[in-house]
Amino acid sequence: MQKYIYNITTIFIFAIILSCGNQENKTNDSTALEANTDDRIKITQQQFNQSKMSLGKMAESDFPVIVTTAGMIDVPPENRAVVSATMGGYIKTTPLLVGDKVRKGQLLVTIENPEFVTLQQQYMEVNGQLSYLKAEYERQQTMVAENISSQKSFLKAESDYNTGIARYNGLKKQLRMLHISPDQVEKGNINSVATIYAPIGGSITSVNISKGTYVSPATSIMEIINNDHIHLELSVFEKDIMKIEKGQVVEFRIPEASKETYRAEVYLVGTSIGQNRTIKVHAHIENEEQANFLTGMFVEANIIIEKSTQISLPSDAIVEVNNESFVLLLEERKGDIYYFKQIPVNILGSYENKSWVSNSSTFKQETQFLTKGAFSLIGE
Repeated sequence: MQKYIYNITTIFIFAIILSCGNQENKTNDSTALEANTDDRIKITQQQFNQSKMSLGKMAESDFPVIVTTAGMIDVPPENRAVVSATMGGYIKTTPLLVGDKVRKGQLLVTIENPEFVTLQQQYMEVNGQLSYLKAEYERQQTMVAENISSQKSFLKAESDYNTGIARYNGLKKQLRMLHISPDQVEKGNINSVATIYAPIGGSITSVNISKGTYVSPATSIMEIINNDHIHLELSVFEKDIMKIEKGQVVEFRIPEASKETYRAEVYLVGTSIGQNRTIKVHAHIENEEQANFLTGMFVEANIIIEKSTQISLPSDAIVEVNNESFVLLLEERKGDIYYFKQIPVNILGSYENKSWVSNSSTFKQETQFLTKGAFSLIGE
């Protein structure tokens, strides 16, 4: 009997031990399952500090409403000069090259032509005749007053004298346009070479001749551009022109030369539509003397027509993966451990390192995000 009771007791104790073991296994399995379902990103305080991470909240920011356009760097018409000859001739000297800087009045080229000699001969002849014509006019004027000479003779003398003065002044003007001194011609110094001087100061941007080239008055010898004052010449499409006003801010880039963004201000808006259905908009550049802009540079520009206030996050807080945008939301902090949850967001626009988040209403106002260091965590 005692042996029977002993066996029953042994079986009962074994059953209790087995039951406890199963309960412990179930508890461990439940804990492991709970750990496996926690997909949050865990960061220690040491990792947070070493990676120089930072937290931030959503805030209101101004986002611009823009009109996108393109154009070029240009100069006012008075700062651009095309040099040509007053009379045709052959280039005798041309000492300058593209890129040379010139001052106003500096010698550019000299031109030689036998016609210059003929012009000076005619001037000397008229100058020599003028004294005689004047004296004859005054003599006839006196004689007609005393009824010694006829009115016809006086009128002829007067006409010859006035014609001589007109020819004299016309030839003198032509010589001065060729930069030949009439005073030197009157002294008998005849020159076959005319000189062309710089009409403005600036840099030579093109030279279209060489020594010995024949040029006519219609020939462009060279071009000079003064870059002391430059501006933007933008082309705005017809559908957007009603939105453009004087004083609006323009942000522009020169994509082929720099990634930096520069600013300008709308100064003039054109009043006629071009053949490509665009209208010219003239903008003055801020701090133009600090930038090394060159005339003709292509620019991409945004004209800010208004601004709207939206909820935003720093752009560094947003990471794009497979064409989707994500942020890391601080869900919990226990001691030195940060728990972040990866949340998808919709981005409607970015400006000055701020991104406009469309689904901001789903987050609480006090919600914190990882604003620096998110890229490495989401990328992993």
